[in-house]
Amino acid sequence: MLEKMFKLKAHGTNVKTEIIAGITTFLAMAYILAVNPGMLGIIPDGPGAAAIFMATAISAAIGTICMAFFANYPVALASGMGLNAFFTFTVCNSEVMGYSYKVALTAILVEGIIFMVLSLFKFREALVNKIPKNLKLGITAGIGLFITIIALINAGVVINNDSTLVGLGNLSTPQVALAIIGLLIIGVLRHFKVKGDILIGIIATWVLGIIAELVGWYVVDVEAGVYSLIPNLSWEAIKANFAAPALFQFDFAWVVKNLASFAIVVFTFLYTDIFDTVGTLIGVAQKGNLLAEDGSLPNASGALMADAVGTVAGACLGTSTVTSYVESSAGVSAGGRTGLTALTTGILFLIAIPLAPLFLAIPGFATTPAMLFVGLLMLSAVKEMDFDGDIADTIGGFLAIVMMPFTYSIANGIMFGILAWVILKLATGKAKDISAVMWVSVALFAVYVVFKVMGLA
Repeated sequence: MLEKMFKLKAHGTNVKTEIIAGITTFLAMAYILAVNPGMLGIIPDGPGAAAIFMATAISAAIGTICMAFFANYPVALASGMGLNAFFTFTVCNSEVMGYSYKVALTAILVEGIIFMVLSLFKFREALVNKIPKNLKLGITAGIGLFITIIALINAGVVINNDSTLVGLGNLSTPQVALAIIGLLIIGVLRHFKVKGDILIGIIATWVLGIIAELVGWYVVDVEAGVYSLIPNLSWEAIKANFAAPALFQFDFAWVVKNLASFAIVVFTFLYTDIFDTVGTLIGVAQKGNLLAEDGSLPNASGALMADAVGTVAGACLGTSTVTSYVESSAGVSAGGRTGLTALTTGILFLIAIPLAPLFLAIPGFATTPAMLFVGLLMLSAVKEMDFDGDIADTIGGFLAIVMMPFTYSIANGIMFGILAWVILKLATGKAKDISAVMWVSVALFAVYVVFKVMGLA
């Protein structure tokens, strides 16, 4: 049944590999179950962290399972990092935009509906497929570096430095030391072709962390954000995470009276999610050899519709934009090639609801080795780039690579890459190479830049 449903043999995979890949993806992105409630839970008129936790888990499961059946891709979805920060600290921040939680959720709902329409008319699919090859490879490599810097920061290997912006963390701390050791463990396992090497690396690093806590090297300090690595599976701990999600918390009356202000919020969510999703799908598909010979992504419309459905479901449940996760690359690197990987991840999000204390005990430094290794694999796309051909392809691809990690945004990397590509095509007399979709993208970038300059995005 699973073979017929997901075409496992045609994709060169099997049930065991897909399930291991799904578990790997889940562990790599399970942090969102802790981060999202912690972030949206502080909104004064919001429903609280417990309700946000439930909304995050259920919406992630819905979006990811839709991806499994709509597109048969090994891509997982959940409330997007960056978009949840914009939701909390810009839209709902009384010192910035100052809108209510309900207004922000209404914007998410409208964004999701617009995504559905764009997916039906295949605009987003055309965007995925019309991006030039060098840019696609640059996006993949850029995402690799983006994943790398996220992982290094999460483990404290890279820290803030007022003089140089970034610096090296304290190598004597267990978080930093074990993150590096974990990467080496994955490297050894990969050398000996051990199945599930990335998943084993995550678990091994976590176990080493538990040992470090038991011997007193890893010191729990809740006020400093350093939590115990030993899961508390008591009934009280499990019960604390149960709260009904805040359903259908929309404020259409406010929207009708403030259409212009509302449009700015919707556009910012829309813009960021469009290009984050496009970049993630291209990067994950490139790594998993899912792109067709002409560089297009088969059944992209199904994948993008899953993203749209996830966003609408998330809004109805009370959480921020649901989007495709770049951490899906961890599962792809573990062998995931079909929707069975996504289905496994989606089911695990549901299982995580009663077992939240177990999954939330997995620290960021335990998933860091996996993300570093995935970053390495994705960065290898740079080997296929052409740096000696058309200057638009060269500079566009280069900017896509460097602007993602250095501006901490997949969308920014795509924006700078496409803008440079279009401008250089015009400057070198090759305007005929610019497709209609690329022109529309440039128009969206222009509007977004104007909003940025005005301090509205």
